[in-house]
Amino acid sequence: MRRFLLLYRLLQICHSPHSFGANISPMHHQDNEKQIFNTLYDQYKHLGLPLELIKHTDFTVFNLKDINQPTPFKSPLSRLNFFVFAFIKSGDGDYTIDEHNYKLQPRAIYFTNPGHFRSFNWEHIGDVYLFTLSESFLKENVHANIFDEFSFLLAEIFPARVVSPEVFDEFDILYHQILREYNSNSPYRYRIIGNLFVVVLLKFKEYFWQDYNPIYEGNRSSEIVKNFKRLLEKHYRDLSSGIAEQAFRVQDYADAQSLHPNYLSNVIKIKTGKTISTWIAEKTISEAKALLQNSKLSIKEIAFRLGFSEATHFSNYFKKHTDTSPVLFRKGYGTVTS
Repeated sequence: MRRFLLLYRLLQICHSPHSFGANISPMHHQDNEKQIFNTLYDQYKHLGLPLELIKHTDFTVFNLKDINQPTPFKSPLSRLNFFVFAFIKSGDGDYTIDEHNYKLQPRAIYFTNPGHFRSFNWEHIGDVYLFTLSESFLKENVHANIFDEFSFLLAEIFPARVVSPEVFDEFDILYHQILREYNSNSPYRYRIIGNLFVVVLLKFKEYFWQDYNPIYEGNRSSEIVKNFKRLLEKHYRDLSSGIAEQAFRVQDYADAQSLHPNYLSNVIKIKTGKTISTWIAEKTISEAKALLQNSKLSIKEIAFRLGFSEATHFSNYFKKHTDTSPVLFRKGYGTVTS
C-alpha cells in the first residue's frame, strides 16, 4: 500500500500543470484543459478558421495552406478526440503533444491519435496535407478490425519523421487521389477513400513501424495506457464476434494488469484526459455502429452482443450518445434488419 501511494503521488506530481514546461503557466493549462474537440469542425469553429473545406465531420482531407491563415500562427493547447495524419511538403514550425515537442519541416510525416493535449506553432505554412478521421470512420470504411492489422494506431506517441523525397512522393500521390474522391459526387466516395487509406496505413507500416521502439514512449503509465487500449479493443472485438458474453467492468481491466482499479482509473484519466467509462462508452458506440451497418444481426442480437440485458436499454444508450436510434441509424445505411 505504501508503494501504491508513492506511485500515485509521483504520478500526480509528474502531471501537474507545472510539469508541462515553463512557457505554459498553470492558469493557461487550466483554461485550455476545458477545450476538448471531438471533430475538426468543432475545433476550427472555435478558432474562427474557415469551415468550407470540412465536408464530413468524421473524415476530412485538405491542404492547410488553403485556409489562408497568416503566419506565424499558434493553436492553443487542446484535446483532440480524433486521428490526425500530416504530410508536410513545405512548411516550418513545431508541435507539442503532451510534454513532447517535435519539429515540423519539409518531408516530415506524423500522426496523432485521440485523447492528448496538442498545440501547433507554424512559422510558415506551405503545402501541408492533412487527414482527420474518427475511429468510427476507420471501422466503417477501412477495416472492422482496424487495430488488429494496424496496431501502431494505438501507440501513445508517434514522433514526426523526415522521409526521403522518393517516399514522400508516394504519400503525395495517395493524398491527391483521396482528395479527388473527397471532392467527387460519387455515392461510393467514402468506401473508395477507405480503400485508398488502407494503402496509406500499409505504407506507414512498411516505412515506419518495422524499426519502431516502444521504449521511446517512456514511463510505466504510458505502458498501462497502451495495454488498456489493446485490451479494450480486443474485448470489444470478442463481444462483437460472440466470443465474450459480458462487458468488462473497470475491475476487469485493472485485474488484467494486476492494478488497483482506482490507480488504473487515475492513470487513464491523467494520461488521456478521458475516464475509463468514457473510453468504454465510445468503444461501445463505435462497435454498435459497425454492427448496425455491416452485419445482418437484429438490433436485439446486437444489444446482447455488446453486453446489454435488454434491447430497450441498448436503444436508449445509443440514442443518448448519438441523438438517433439504432433503427434510424441502420436505415440510413440501407439495412432493414431490425
